[in-house]
Amino acid sequence: MKIRHLGWLLGTLAFSAHAQSSVTLYGLIDFGLTYVNNTQTSRTASGLHGAHQFAVSDGSANGVAGSRWGLRGVEDLGGGLQTVFVLESGYTLNNGALAQGGAEFGRQAYIGLQGGFGSVTVGRQYDTYTDFVQPLTATGQWAGYMGAQPDDVDSLSNTSRINNAIKFRTPDYRGFAAAGLYSLGGIAGSTTQNQLWSLGAHYSVGSLLIAAGYLNARDPNVSLYGTTPNKGTTTANNIGSFGSPATPESYPVDAGYASAKTTQIAGAALQYAISAVTLGFVVTNTRFEGLGSTSGPNPLGYTGTAAFTSFELSARAQVTPAWLVGSAIHYTDRNSVNGDGGAKYLQLDLGTIYNLSKRTSVYLLTVLQRASGRDSLGQPAVASISGFSPSTTNHQIGVRVALQQRF
Repeated sequence: MKIRHLGWLLGTLAFSAHAQSSVTLYGLIDFGLTYVNNTQTSRTASGLHGAHQFAVSDGSANGVAGSRWGLRGVEDLGGGLQTVFVLESGYTLNNGALAQGGAEFGRQAYIGLQGGFGSVTVGRQYDTYTDFVQPLTATGQWAGYMGAQPDDVDSLSNTSRINNAIKFRTPDYRGFAAAGLYSLGGIAGSTTQNQLWSLGAHYSVGSLLIAAGYLNARDPNVSLYGTTPNKGTTTANNIGSFGSPATPESYPVDAGYASAKTTQIAGAALQYAISAVTLGFVVTNTRFEGLGSTSGPNPLGYTGTAAFTSFELSARAQVTPAWLVGSAIHYTDRNSVNGDGGAKYLQLDLGTIYNLSKRTSVYLLTVLQRASGRDSLGQPAVASISGFSPSTTNHQIGVRVALQQRF
């Protein structure tokens, strides 16, 4: 919705827009009903206990997209140069609370310049690995958080935002574009502690689109997983709760690796359109290196490197202009760490979206996951669909039906 003469905003702010500048108010509401056949409910001396669950939930938990509202501005400075900014706030419709740990503009908050050279932006932003690879995945197109890899181990469900980030992106040239991001750690006397950098690129020709990206996070328990207001200390496990004797653990796929000194994630994806059908393939490699550092807790005494290799095959069909169906299969394999034998995860996504109008849609998603081996918590691997609490067994089924409205 373009705002031409806005004399009100939140009761105090005033904007004026002219032919050379504009401010856009936009947003999205995603709310629905979910079912999971098994989710952890409690922990006792005899072990973890679980049950099936029906719940209403915002899209930020396990939907196609998290509810949000934002402001996007552009001002023409002349000579092809423009100032740009984005302030984007996430919230949960259930109770109206702020998402992203309570940050007022927790989704994005940046300002910058753009022109014929491309763009330079500074602030809280998405990394460039995610920018380029995620749009070619099932999670980025129609499957949402549920369709990510187990516990989003390769960080492609778009839930991580990078603080103190400087991003440069080239203009698109004959189907090619690239970008880089650097996040300053801000630690006096150490230029590399808590730093993060990433690269990404894509190339399209005809019906083929190829993308690749790389992310390197030092002290990732803080720089990558600890970037919300209620996280960010080296004494906490920001990947997920681990080690409490009274509560269930979250993120069993990788929570045990919070002591990694460096996380490296590399990914490549391609998609090819054949009439109304689009086929996709994604491969990623996630490495938690230097286990046993002081970056996070390490109750199991891990050392060395935990490495995950994930594959995804997907297909989506635009049955009619208003109706989309999609399916994807994922396979994730982790190496043996400290002789635990490793772990494997197999997942199937099925989904359909129907557009009731240009702005309103309904969708149905179903995800099935099976785990084997031993997970990062040192227990027999349990299934853990992204967006749900983990199962107490090696299998889990999640279903969501929801209504989404964009404005």
